[in-house]
Amino acid sequence: MIPRKRIRNIGISAHIDSGKTTLSERILFYTGRIHAIEEVRGGGKGATMDFMPEEKLHGITITSAATTCQWHDTQINLIDTPGHVDFTIEVERALRVLDGAVMVLCAVAGVQSQSITVDRQMKRYRVPRLAFINKMDRMGANPFRVVQAMRDRLQLNAVLLQYPIGSEDQFQGVIDLVEMNAHYFEGENGENVVKKPIPKAFEYEAQQARDKLLDTLSLFSEPMTEMLLEGEEIPSALIWQTIRQATLSLELTPVLLGSAFKNKGVQNLLDAIALYLPSPVDREVVKTAESVSLYPNPDNPLVALAFKLTVESFGQLTYTRIYSGTLKQGDTVYNSRTGQRVQIGRLVKMHANKREEVKVAVAGDIVALLGVDCASGDTFCSGEPLVSLEKMFVPEPVITLAITPKKQEDGDRLSKALHCFQREDPTFRVSIDPESGATLISGMGELHLEIYVERIQREYNAEVYVGTPAVAYRETIGQRATFDYRLKKQSGGPGQYAHVSGWIEPTDEPFVFENRVVGGAIPKEYIPACEKGFREALQSGVLEGYPVTGVKVVLEGGSYHPIDSSEMAFRSGSHQALEGAIAKAKPHILEPIMLVEVETPNEFMGRVQGDLSSRLGLLLGSETMQGYTVIRAEVPLVKMFGYSTDLRSLTSGMATFTMEFACYRQAMTVK
Repeated sequence: MIPRKRIRNIGISAHIDSGKTTLSERILFYTGRIHAIEEVRGGGKGATMDFMPEEKLHGITITSAATTCQWHDTQINLIDTPGHVDFTIEVERALRVLDGAVMVLCAVAGVQSQSITVDRQMKRYRVPRLAFINKMDRMGANPFRVVQAMRDRLQLNAVLLQYPIGSEDQFQGVIDLVEMNAHYFEGENGENVVKKPIPKAFEYEAQQARDKLLDTLSLFSEPMTEMLLEGEEIPSALIWQTIRQATLSLELTPVLLGSAFKNKGVQNLLDAIALYLPSPVDREVVKTAESVSLYPNPDNPLVALAFKLTVESFGQLTYTRIYSGTLKQGDTVYNSRTGQRVQIGRLVKMHANKREEVKVAVAGDIVALLGVDCASGDTFCSGEPLVSLEKMFVPEPVITLAITPKKQEDGDRLSKALHCFQREDPTFRVSIDPESGATLISGMGELHLEIYVERIQREYNAEVYVGTPAVAYRETIGQRATFDYRLKKQSGGPGQYAHVSGWIEPTDEPFVFENRVVGGAIPKEYIPACEKGFREALQSGVLEGYPVTGVKVVLEGGSYHPIDSSEMAFRSGSHQALEGAIAKAKPHILEPIMLVEVETPNEFMGRVQGDLSSRLGLLLGSETMQGYTVIRAEVPLVKMFGYSTDLRSLTSGMATFTMEFACYRQAMTVK
């Protein structure tokens, strides 16, 4: 068994088209996991980690894929995540279980909208990261501008560990600022790393960059500060140690350079992963929902998290991170959510869509369980006490489609598909329109739902009609309002009695319930029924029937009847009380606002800005680079349908855009 200190559980995350999957392909090649390099859009078999037909068709990563490879004496468990914001849950749940990450940035575009989202996710789970500035061979590549953007826009203490030998079509290799030598990548696929003296033309710039690096690192190392003051040469081992310590404490983001497509710089990144990113034993101690501390010790009781599910023909495949203890084939464990015993059948390690059976998995491992019935986010334990790991953040869907089977026989297949997709993806929701009875699917964007419609047709052979997209509006309140509601029904036999009083007020949380009942005015056993009734009332607002969000309910008092009161009565009374209070609290409709980032040639900038303004967009600013401009704006989602076609027309097909959910705001586009 490999020592825990030699394991790296890492993810690769970035904005779409930054080269994540191309980088993953090179990592697999240089570590000997694959023996031929395939490209994302290069024909042939396609990239190893993009194995779904939809990924090959669209040329993007849709689902996170896991693999294991070996770099010298270090085992790297790697998850390649999507860059498109519609599939952000894949990044979210990967970062929830990983120890470290590589953030990939384009040397030309730098920090983009999804880079900001990925940074926020890494900070949410306190994941140490390296940055890899990719595409150094592209026209307009400027790593120094990218590092400054990381400092300004992401508030990261980013520091270059390398200096480029040329850029754009003259990019030849990198200078290692720790050991002060030049690295070139020779051979048909750049597999031979050749170290040479620094070219004379770059000696001065490299020395300046090294001095800047050491000056930054001296803030984290007293011995280094003393040696610098004494004018002594700093040993490489001390520099490596200092970088590692500052990276693990989230005080530093080391930055490396390269071009994955041109096979340059990837081996240096692998060295940095082994040197600077944490092993399972280096990470902060994991806390459970019960505030129990978990250490990655194979001899401790088992605690493992099911963080991703895929439903396949043979049954469910459950991706699981083991935080403590040991798991073997045939073991019986407990699901802490259900309290039920679970029999572990087969354990496998994943290599994209291929499986390698293993008999044992220990703390720090990421494996998949075959045939286990559970939900995403469930915790497995070996026995008492049952503990639960904290759940991951799941964003709310913002777009809805109506979907109808074309033939009667398609109905059962559609139902089965939707059931499976809901289990796999927490951001994919299914509901029934109460007026029309149509099946509604909701998700994170048009592409998100488009992919699921394609999967319904391909995987389940169900033909469907798809309605036009609809925005997922919400309702909320604008002021405080009180409620004092008495439910009293008597119609022969047992009656119904419930009396609740209190107030509601706006809050930043989706829903907050506070119980301030004292003196037994409402018996304790009825309080959960009151909360349930309040939650039910929020499912349909008083204006247009949209779900209600941003409401704090304070239950202050009430009364009960010793015979006629019941859980059902308090649940129904609370529901009606809250509906009445919402109607008095200045309710209004909220709409999803999207952060839109358009990259356009300079000559079309005015047209694009004018078009965004006509869509009720709020222009946030622009950044002009070599020959093109990046425009950022916040635009109501309802105004963005069909934007890709309109943008192509405006810019002769030369502009691109990305869009991600920003916030809910009072609606301007509906009454």
